[in-house]
Amino acid sequence: MREPWASLIVDGKKKWEVRRTNTRYRGPIAIISGGKVIGIVEIVDVIELPVKEMAALVEKHYADPLLIIGYGKGRDTLFAWVLRNPRRLREPLKIEIPRGAQVWVQLGPETEEEIWKRVEES
Repeated sequence: MREPWASLIVDGKKKWEVRRTNTRYRGPIAIISGGKVIGIVEIVDVIELPVKEMAALVEKHYADPLLIIGYGKGRDTLFAWVLRNPRRLREPLKIEIPRGAQVWVQLGPETEEEIWKRVEES
């Protein structure tokens, strides 16, 4: 995920991640920016909204409305992945990311364990 979006998520400001696709997954995910895990957050719900309605909810997704409208071009709706319980890592964790555009990166158990060790307590 690119900055500033990744930091806005782990700092608890960005409450929605806007995507073109739905996800059935609910639970914790690692936020990766620049090849490093910088924090974790939980996906707790998904909301489908018309593109123009989504664009107007800047306080949730922190994106310029025109950016959202462009992202949703040719679509009737977009999906907001609802995020809760953001936590930043005390120290970012460098990881290897497979080449190619990806939404999800599978982390091994050792990496997951190291992430949980580095989570800042709130």
